[in-house]
Amino acid sequence: MIKKTLALLTLAASTLATPIFTQELAPIYGQAHIDGVTDPRVHNSYIVVLKDGVETSSHLTTLAHSLSKRSGAGRFGHIYNLDHAGDSIFNGYSLHDVDEDAVHLLRANPEIDHIERDSIAHTQDIYQGLDEVSDLAETFDADSPATQKGAPWGLARISHHNPLSLSTFNKYVYDPHGGEGVNVYIVDTGINTAHVEFEGRAHWGKTMPMGDVDEDGNGHGSHCAGTIGSRKYGVAKKAQLYAVKVLGSAGSGTMSDVVAGVLWAAQDAKSKADAAAEELRQTGSTSHKGSVANMSLGGGKSPALDRAVDKAVESGLAFAVAAGNDNRDACEYSPAASQKAVTVGASTLWDERAYFSNVGKCVDIFAPGLNILSVWNSGPNSINTISGTSMASPHTAGALAYLLSLHANAAHKSFANSVSQEMYDTGIKTVLDTIGGLLPGWLDWFKPKPSAPLPPTPEPISPAFLKQSLLELAGRGLLTDVEQGSPNLLLFNNATSA
Repeated sequence: MIKKTLALLTLAASTLATPIFTQELAPIYGQAHIDGVTDPRVHNSYIVVLKDGVETSSHLTTLAHSLSKRSGAGRFGHIYNLDHAGDSIFNGYSLHDVDEDAVHLLRANPEIDHIERDSIAHTQDIYQGLDEVSDLAETFDADSPATQKGAPWGLARISHHNPLSLSTFNKYVYDPHGGEGVNVYIVDTGINTAHVEFEGRAHWGKTMPMGDVDEDGNGHGSHCAGTIGSRKYGVAKKAQLYAVKVLGSAGSGTMSDVVAGVLWAAQDAKSKADAAAEELRQTGSTSHKGSVANMSLGGGKSPALDRAVDKAVESGLAFAVAAGNDNRDACEYSPAASQKAVTVGASTLWDERAYFSNVGKCVDIFAPGLNILSVWNSGPNSINTISGTSMASPHTAGALAYLLSLHANAAHKSFANSVSQEMYDTGIKTVLDTIGGLLPGWLDWFKPKPSAPLPPTPEPISPAFLKQSLLELAGRGLLTDVEQGSPNLLLFNNATSA
């Protein structure tokens, strides 16, 4: 939770810096200090990104030898390594307590792609104070198989195409199986895993800041997790939720820790996918349907973070990220500028762009982000109402998990055609109805004959295809105050025809 003013988040000059030096040296990127704004830089700390194909362990062995006799050579922090399809797609490391001479020596190393000065990342919410917290454990009842009455307005909005009315403003229409078989990684401040609304589906994944504890000391991460998959406040109510703690109790942390959290989530998701593929190969079935991640944080422009997110998506982990709260161009911020994630701006109950939401071509979609009620960290029943693109992004991550769980492994062509045909030709039947009609035939394609070996595993839905489908399902032209260059798309779960 940010307890500072919005000016703290407004890194007006936080666009991607040009290399400080050129010639044959690896470029070094960094954010400038702005008068009147807390310095975002973490002094004497750096993120080093290696070129594609460079083997990390051999590079570090050589580096340690060359720097071993120098003072000011610093110490290693995180080691970054992400593999996909047998290739290493993101390698690097963080260094701390490094002097300028050592940095200059590093830049001359031909194996280094670029170096980035470490900086501070923040949650992307608007602080509203702990006086909003309450312990109303029975506020809402999900008393219908497909309709939750008394639901938060954000859930109601994403399940109706038309603007909310007195009869729909608190009704969430959904498939009760939404989220089953999907793991969602919340890269944030942690999760209150003991909260009753998670029903035992919230787990601790990894804590990145050195010396920090495995708990949410802030509340922001718990709130996001609640919007994604809690019983009463969540979009995908059956999803498994994993805490990846990269920010501390103040709602801030270093970019080097954030990059490490992104890559850990991607690697863990890959491990789960590999295990599921082996289970399917051996038994003919698996409950695993895929993984999604949410990151409701940001700071200045970080090439390393944008690259880490894009590589995580390439490896199979769909990502939703917050656009930012400065009413500026989202392309000036990371991870909002990542090309392969779904970057989410915030909307209001009245279908306006929220006054604080960032805009521009880097925004992919808008989702509810003003006065959002969800779980909190101060007890097993605690809840809180807060605002920000931090709240819009988990609505979208929840929708990604929801759609992935319902359509995982469906033939891509059939799914794409059903979206296009039903949304633009008839506008009446939902994708759920169409896929339900397709599944018997689809299953027949893969049923083995009595003595035949198991058939090849169908390809899972890719993050790119999932993103495309999410955007095709979105409501169009519904929002006001959406600046030119921003998409006028509003999140929709396709559960109703109106």
